[in-house]
Amino acid sequence: MSTGNYDTLSWFYERHWGPGFRFYDFAMDALEPILLRELRGDARILDLCCGAGHIVAALSERGYLVVGADLSVEMLKLARSKSPQAGFFAADAREFSTAMKFDAVVSTFDSINHILDPADLALVFGNVSEALAPGGLFVFDLLEEEAYTEAWAKSGFFLEEDNACIIRGSYDERSRIARVDLTLFRLENGWTRSDVSVFERYYPADEVAAALESCGFERPQVYRSKADFHMPVDAGVGRVFIKARKVLR
Repeated sequence: MSTGNYDTLSWFYERHWGPGFRFYDFAMDALEPILLRELRGDARILDLCCGAGHIVAALSERGYLVVGADLSVEMLKLARSKSPQAGFFAADAREFSTAMKFDAVVSTFDSINHILDPADLALVFGNVSEALAPGGLFVFDLLEEEAYTEAWAKSGFFLEEDNACIIRGSYDERSRIARVDLTLFRLENGWTRSDVSVFERYYPADEVAAALESCGFERPQVYRSKADFHMPVDAGVGRVFIKARKVLR
């Protein structure tokens, strides 16, 4: 993972995937039955790979003690502006540790798919396990292969008066790696161009379950759109939520 990618993307991210982007509302609708009903009103929650902080803000508004972590400093600046009462720290999900023990850890918007190496996936799950109190819950969404074959293998663009973006996506079934190349143009003291590539990996459910169990979690539960919660087509195709409980010791 590269912090530079999302530092560069932060402005565009907030403009086009920020306020008004339906995913966050629907993600909270999914988290309600999957996670929040099991938590106390003052529970401690870590939002891992919190991005621009939309989920942190929504959880904080409900009264939870929320901490957000992300690799991108620029994304954290956006997150802090939304939730000055929350805590934040910059960290790589593969390397972080916390002194506080959390009742729950969440990670949304296919953040876990950004982990490209299965060995690194185990590192992330191990760090999450260490951050959780015994019996704590880890809930994250994950894109299945359907999402990459149907949604990522496309191209498109958007154009506004002060910005434009060309998006080219692809998915390699052999390596299970998805890629999207973004060419960004922004009008700010003249036009500037930035080129960013974002990669994700598809993980079969059995691999994810095995990695979680090897890191001290019970067998995870998988929740699917339509059957367990609702998401619009543009956010819900191939997206599942996974809940794993840390083993009580």
